Amino acid sequence: MTEQRNADTGQQPGAGQESAGAGQPPARQGWSKVVLVVTGLLGLAGLSYLGVQEALRARLASDGMAAPSVKMKTYKGETLSLADLKGKVVMLDFWATWCPPCQAEMPSLIKLAKEYEGKGLVFVAASRDEMPDAPMFVEEFVVSRMPELGQYVVYAPDEVAGVFQVTALPTLYFLDREGRVVDAQRGALSEDALRQRIERALKQ
Repeated sequence: MTEQRNADTGQQPGAGQESAGAGQPPARQGWSKVVLVVTGLLGLAGLSYLGVQEALRARLASDGMAAPSVKMKTYKGETLSLADLKGKVVMLDFWATWCPPCQAEMPSLIKLAKEYEGKGLVFVAASRDEMPDAPMFVEEFVVSRMPELGQYVVYAPDEVAGVFQVTALPTLYFLDREGRVVDAQRGALSEDALRQRIERALKQ
């Protein structure tokens, strides 16, 4: 039809007649517009997501902050300070037995802690269950659901949680070999995402 109209008017399909979608059936032009709109919306959604992630990261302890030397009780009844772990890369996870996302993420954390232990990674699972009952809740959880978790558990007091600005669970930090924050995340991560964070931290 387009070629016939051009022949009748003596015009050539040249300058002034070319445009995006020229010569396409109306339906195809419509779909092209839909694709462009959807692509644009996805782009905006991606930017919005990145903006949210940056905002969440801004509310956590900043990179370079030194870990406090506060002593924390461990699941085994000993004491541990993050300062004692200098020379290792620390994966510090604030969690609680009553937190579903924490429970879902924990198997991946344990798996990766074992996988990267030989490369200098130490996993610290800092429980935020309420004291003085936290040891009871954690023991029940470990015995009934995750026996391998016990060796990594410490009980994080409010002082430590405050320094790391823990206002939601789970909250994950990575400390470099000097005991300084190099990465942080609020909210659960997939195993692949955790692996990427671990490998990045180990390279620093």
